[in-house]
Amino acid sequence: MWKVAALLAIVITPAMAGVFALMPMTFYGINDYAPWLLAAFAGVGALLGLPVSYFVARHVYRLTGGGRGAA
Repeated sequence: MWKVAALLAIVITPAMAGVFALMPMTFYGINDYAPWLLAAFAGVGALLGLPVSYFVARHVYRLTGGGRGAA
């Protein structure tokens, strides 16, 4: 399951960081946000992407039968 979580983290973490990086631009507008807010929100998105990838991997693991092979 950890290998699947690592593979999912490669996709989910940058996607969440990108989504969170857009939030300051949405709140304050394209020209009025502070650059440190962009970095802070992207960092929070990246940090939240790791547990999300673990929970998605756990869900996939349970749906596929818990690693018992092909059924």
